[in-house]
Amino acid sequence: MPVPDVSNVVTEDDTPVDNLFSEKQMRLLTESLHSSWHPGFSFVAMANVGLYVALNRPVVVPDVLVTTQVTQHQDLWQKDHRSYFTWVYEGKVPDIVVEIVSNTKGGELTTKKANYEHIGVQWYVVFDPAHRIQEEDLQIFCRVGSHYEKRSSLATDFGLGLQLWTGEFEDVTGPWLRWVDSSGEIVPTGKENAFKQATLARHESERARHESERARHESERANHESNRAGKLANKLRELGIDPDAIG
Repeated sequence: MPVPDVSNVVTEDDTPVDNLFSEKQMRLLTESLHSSWHPGFSFVAMANVGLYVALNRPVVVPDVLVTTQVTQHQDLWQKDHRSYFTWVYEGKVPDIVVEIVSNTKGGELTTKKANYEHIGVQWYVVFDPAHRIQEEDLQIFCRVGSHYEKRSSLATDFGLGLQLWTGEFEDVTGPWLRWVDSSGEIVPTGKENAFKQATLARHESERARHESERARHESERANHESNRAGKLANKLRELGIDPDAIG
């Protein structure tokens, strides 16, 4: 099939994200995957970029999208690499879309949900920590057939899940949405990973220092025992006793 001509498509309009929390939450979700998730296959994780399935359909702009088994293109300034055009990514729609609720006008549980359901996004997640449109912090939907069904958790077949987490990210403490890997461990950010590695290195250094101290003490004890034995042998010789003859 011919590749659609996207030369006249407006791929960015300079509209900012709606609030600072959403901006940080998007970065937390994308940065942690790029820094620390190593599933053994290629993937892309993007925030706030246009998702096109056809040029005759309105663009949708997920807060966060994740697609597996596709490769990130290197020349991001090329026109057909500046948004998520499904035909450029082997015809795949995202495996996961996450929307972060900021107000009551976003349509996360109405128009957006219907759009993602229609184009075939397998997992759709609505995170609403301020409870603008739902009582729960988190709603997760899985596409079964052609419709979404609500799920209690994100259970992908490629080992990626989600978890609510309260902690500090970029000097802000609060409730965040975090990825978890197939073992249920939170996928760390690059900073968290560096801190973990530094902590492990520090513990290893401490362990090595303790081992060195223990070896030094053992050596000193052995030298002390040797000196003591030598003095005793000399004393016995002074008394006319051969220490080697003492069994």
